[in-house]
Amino acid sequence: MRITRCLLATPLLALAAPAMAQSYDTAPPEDIAVSANVALVSDYRFRGISQTDKEIAIQGGATLSNPQSGLYGGFWASNLAGWGTFGGSNTELDLFGGVIVPVGGGELDAGVVWYMYPGGADTTDFAELYAKLSGTVGPLSLTAGVAYAPPQEALGNVFFTGAAAAAGIPNDPGDKEDNLYLSGDASAGIPTTPVTLKAHIGYSNGNPGLGPNGTSIAPTGEYWDWSLGADVAYKALTFGVAYVDTDISRSESAYLLPNFSALDGGRIDNGTVVFSVSAGF
Repeated sequence: MRITRCLLATPLLALAAPAMAQSYDTAPPEDIAVSANVALVSDYRFRGISQTDKEIAIQGGATLSNPQSGLYGGFWASNLAGWGTFGGSNTELDLFGGVIVPVGGGELDAGVVWYMYPGGADTTDFAELYAKLSGTVGPLSLTAGVAYAPPQEALGNVFFTGAAAAAGIPNDPGDKEDNLYLSGDASAGIPTTPVTLKAHIGYSNGNPGLGPNGTSIAPTGEYWDWSLGADVAYKALTFGVAYVDTDISRSESAYLLPNFSALDGGRIDNGTVVFSVSAGF
């Protein structure tokens, strides 16, 4: 799921197509900025949990922003497999919008993201509000974030166990639950090198069971995730490596089986090293 993003189709087309009797210059207006990114990762981990059955993912997105007002909107997408897959195209598409405003020596980024699963089962999509405060302390770049998803059926505690979900017998059909996620991130560049060290910690508190489609954004209801890694910039590319883990134990997640496991029976929440290569435009 997620962590993350078609509403932009109209404005993007408007920027790309010249109007009648106007210049054929397709460059966006000076007060509009367009950025895009694409990445290949060895495993798509959302808040510590694999969303691709511990296999590779191709991801990318684009953002349209107005630097003067701080307003922005965009999308982000990734392929999926295993946990968090609801059929259809097996794709996560996140639509997001928000505003960035200066606060002291840093900035506040607040907005909403709509998690979509095109062609997937009913009651899969949900909305999440977020706010992130970032700034610098010496050589460190720090970000504190909070994300809150109000009560929605996609997050409901519909199946109390994985066995009930596998049997298709809901314990509490139509239930709606919320979810809270707190996070902290830090990064620091190593002087005279292209290397940036980074660290992340997150805390989830939400549905302690399984949603209407047999998954949950906070599988055991309450857990921590963290990662330590580094990025290396080389020309237009960024190469990354990170160790990702959670504090979910096998016994804590046992009631979620068989849903909460990879196709080979292995765990999707234990520690792993994730490699990535990305580019921004």
